[in-house]
Amino acid sequence: MISVSNVSVSFSGTYLYEEISFLINQKDRIGLAGKNGSGKSTLLKVLSGELKPDSGEISRPADCTIGYLPQDMVHNLGKTVFDETATAFAEIKTLERKLADVSHQLEVRTDYESDAYMKLIHDMNDANERLNLLGAYSMDSEIEQTLLGLGFVRTDFGRMTDEFSGGWRMRIELAKLLLQKPNVLLLDEPTNHLDIESIQWLEDMLKGYYGAVVMVSHDKAFLDNITTRTIEISLGQIFDYKANYSRYLSLRKERREQQAAAHKNQQKFIEKTEALIDKYRAKASKASFAQSLIKKLDKIEVIEVDGEDNAAIRFNFPPAPRAGKVVIEAHRLKKQYAEKVIFSEVDYMIEREDRVAFVGKNGEGKSTMIKLIVGEEPFDGLLKIGHNVNIGYYAQNQAETLDGEATVFETIDEVAVGDARKNVRSLLGSFLFSGDDVDKKVKVLSGGEKGRLAMCKLLLQPYALLVLDEPTNHLDMRSKEVLKNALMKYDGTLVVVSHDRDFLQGLTTKVFEFRGGNIKPHIGDVNDYLTTRKLESFKELEQKGKSLKAPVVQAAPVNTAKKINQEEEKQREKELRTMQNQISKSEQEIARLESEIKKVDDLLLDPELYTETVNDKEIFPRYEAMKKQLEKEMEKWEELQGKIEAFS
Repeated sequence: MISVSNVSVSFSGTYLYEEISFLINQKDRIGLAGKNGSGKSTLLKVLSGELKPDSGEISRPADCTIGYLPQDMVHNLGKTVFDETATAFAEIKTLERKLADVSHQLEVRTDYESDAYMKLIHDMNDANERLNLLGAYSMDSEIEQTLLGLGFVRTDFGRMTDEFSGGWRMRIELAKLLLQKPNVLLLDEPTNHLDIESIQWLEDMLKGYYGAVVMVSHDKAFLDNITTRTIEISLGQIFDYKANYSRYLSLRKERREQQAAAHKNQQKFIEKTEALIDKYRAKASKASFAQSLIKKLDKIEVIEVDGEDNAAIRFNFPPAPRAGKVVIEAHRLKKQYAEKVIFSEVDYMIEREDRVAFVGKNGEGKSTMIKLIVGEEPFDGLLKIGHNVNIGYYAQNQAETLDGEATVFETIDEVAVGDARKNVRSLLGSFLFSGDDVDKKVKVLSGGEKGRLAMCKLLLQPYALLVLDEPTNHLDMRSKEVLKNALMKYDGTLVVVSHDRDFLQGLTTKVFEFRGGNIKPHIGDVNDYLTTRKLESFKELEQKGKSLKAPVVQAAPVNTAKKINQEEEKQREKELRTMQNQISKSEQEIARLESEIKKVDDLLLDPELYTETVNDKEIFPRYEAMKKQLEKEMEKWEELQGKIEAFS
């Protein structure tokens, strides 16, 4: 659908990437990987046509539509949420006008055998197909489903967009984009302002999306659940993997290890050959032999090991001061804005060394509770902070509170005290600010760089309680991993709000779920919580089903239905076993082909057997045939996996 050919993009004389090429195919699910600043967001702008490359070409069919969701955008105001979302169907209005015009021409024209008349018929069919795809006959229903899926409630539909925060306006833009159903979706951090339930809805929606999806996301679980292909941007190059993010990490490691081994073997061969050349070059009787060795060396294509950007932030939180056993105690806590009650009658206790995640839909009061804890908002009821508890607070908009006119160095230096002032440059270096970077003004930093700088400020003083509101927004995968590891070692009390399931997994020991104006505690991490919530929902649904059916359904029909359901279940199990057996056979064949291909690779990488292997005329056709067979088998395996997922 989209062809990227020899594209180069540079800023201030430095190339983000140079002469990169790849294809985006229909139904592709691509995740862009790379560090903050590697050019992922820029590549989305290039693909969308918003930014022109320095050189190279982006080719797409004339009828290919592209939908682009940037991180920052200008929002439209002055309409209700529903009406603004409905503007997504502007294409439907255009198509309806086109269809009316074509229908009129078909009625009045009489040149039934002409090419022009046949083209009108094709145009009418194309327009009807596109109208069906866009949901022309179910617009209101689709708008409602999409807005509800992204976290809005029906009472929000009539509210003006002006009343909502930037995060909620971004959801409206995402809803419009999804409803437009472009051939290619380009999404830059689509989960940044979504809660866990909305992310799960978006996952399901994108899995079944009819077109291609290319996204940047720092949510590893989100990427793993959607993408089947990963394009890594590193040191100005791209590396294309037919795998999700976790599998890509494994494949990248394997590839670099293989390259390193092959490079080492080749260097040994070159050194050995050069030694023979030096030994026999001066002897007349061996001069021709030495020349043949020189020619052989000239023909060798040197194996290079892909470069790797290993720079990563390095830090640990200072040891927490000793605090009382009870860190936070809340009793009959209530918070409301005007007539809107956020939560009421809330009781909870957080003790020393507890690690608590606040989760729930946006608008349920997670960030509000954080503001109450740190003393930024008034409230009714009791909220007591324990003895000797000082609080380190990272706000959701922490990066935006930094002084844009101050330099990176000044930002840290002005709040550092004591020995910390002597080590400001070293501390900044741990967060990847070194050399001239420390003299940059904050206003020119990227979102990820501002986030790192704000996090750096937290290290200037030891805290008994860390309160973090969405700390991973804009952090790349490596930085998130380092932050998580540092928090795992932190010996104080932790309260964290995050929608990033991978980040939360294993980090906390309790989950406080904000729902329906109150808080429900769950023991365990976020995965335990999600499992419990799904079971609860199923039980509730089952109980509702029983209460509805009991008074009206007769005994005989129930037994008949049960028998039919049992037969259907047996048939489903049989089909499922058949597909599982096919997958097992496919996996065995894949393993066999990979083993055979590896044997040939090993022969080609062995300097002593290289000449003999190359002279075997049958080896390369057999090698290429096996690779093609492996590719077909992988496609077959993916198709079977897709059937099983759809089946279940």
